[in-house]
Amino acid sequence: MKLIWPRSRGSQFYLLLLVGVAIGLLMVVSGPWRAGLMVVGVTFVIGALARVVVSAEHVGMLRVRSKAFDVFWTATLGISLCLLALLVPPGPS
Repeated sequence: MKLIWPRSRGSQFYLLLLVGVAIGLLMVVSGPWRAGLMVVGVTFVIGALARVVVSAEHVGMLRVRSKAFDVFWTATLGISLCLLALLVPPGPS
């Protein structure tokens, strides 16, 4: 079976971002939820940066709406998840 790598740079980033989110979610399920949430949050911030850097003709699956909308909401979600992981107080031991 031959694996097909996405052609556009944006779709390649998108695939890597999916892997990052999957790893973070596996970490959340397996126990270290703060670290997993940080991985997911940082992955979203990297996705926002990728949306800024990748040119319009190669954006691929990173494009949802306009560039400003995509960058704003992806970065907001990533930063919010990181802050959530850092600010939630630990429960009773």
